[in-house]
Amino acid sequence: MEARLQKVVSWLKEKNVETAFISSTENVFYLTGFHTDPHERLLGLFVFDEAEPMLVCPSMEVGQAKEAGWKFDVIGYEDHQHPWELIKEALHKRNVIDVKKVAVEKEQLLYARAEELLSLYPNAELVGAEEKLNQLRLIKDEREVEILQKAAALADFGVEVGVAALKEGVTEMDVLAKIEYKLKRKGIREMSFSTMVLFGEKTGEAHGNPGLRTLKPGDMVLFDLGVVLDGYCSDITRTVAYKSINDKQKEIYETVQRAEQAALEASKPGTRIGDLDMVARNIITEAGYGEYFLHRLGHGLGISVHEFPSMSRNNDDVLQEGMVYTIEPGIYIPGLGGVRIEDDVIITKDGYETLTKYPKELQIIS
Repeated sequence: MEARLQKVVSWLKEKNVETAFISSTENVFYLTGFHTDPHERLLGLFVFDEAEPMLVCPSMEVGQAKEAGWKFDVIGYEDHQHPWELIKEALHKRNVIDVKKVAVEKEQLLYARAEELLSLYPNAELVGAEEKLNQLRLIKDEREVEILQKAAALADFGVEVGVAALKEGVTEMDVLAKIEYKLKRKGIREMSFSTMVLFGEKTGEAHGNPGLRTLKPGDMVLFDLGVVLDGYCSDITRTVAYKSINDKQKEIYETVQRAEQAALEASKPGTRIGDLDMVARNIITEAGYGEYFLHRLGHGLGISVHEFPSMSRNNDDVLQEGMVYTIEPGIYIPGLGGVRIEDDVIITKDGYETLTKYPKELQIIS
């Protein structure tokens, strides 16, 4: 973690910025190793160009921060205390009051907290820190990759449980509950996002809501799920057919599968991200379903389930070794149903590796 902090310090010096205030739980975790959900309470990391950093968190979590390996000062506060007063005292001790620039996560920082921060630094300009933090988190190290591989394997397991739970008359929520129960038995406390299990015509909703729809022969079934393991996320989507499949459903499935495979094969260092999206999109469009591919090809994956970069057609950035992201083309036809196939992918020296391994061949569950 200290190496990551030093990169932030070097960036501050390079940009002539005296202080950074990092307040998102994801970036605090990345830079400190301390992962928490502070709810409405203040969580923040101050990094300085010439002084040691300091962490601010509720007093009841100070012990956890130290157990996570944080070696510098921790300002703990109780619910009756005003944390910004304690911060002001700590800044005076460090003699970092006359500051001209403060780097913050502009897309994350609450307005009220920005006001508190500027009350401490009345002559300061707030500058964006997101771009630098995104770049730091973009390339995963060996430990991060190892965790992501394990998280992906647990996502595979979740789909396996879901497929095994399919039987006529079962509801979407019945299957969802079984998936999450089995994952909790394996030690998973948190899913990456709300687990999605959709039957039949509901698979035609890219972000549908599971409910009490019962399973019938001829339904397509879409699973979209992921787990949080040691602070890192996985994300997988698989679509299967229950008992039978008609020609239209089969055509849609095979089109999405070809698009996903083509995007995988185009994944290698130096490929423009926007071109990767278009590889998949062109296949779906040529098959006559372009208007039903409603979203970007995928998204970055790591501490956040959706993080930098966006795998969209207008992204001119190129793939680099160590990047982890999803590829998830889909076709969604209202009233009929749809298909999405999604894998977690890491760029290697010569190409790619899929972290998610659950089979993608069309399965008709009997």
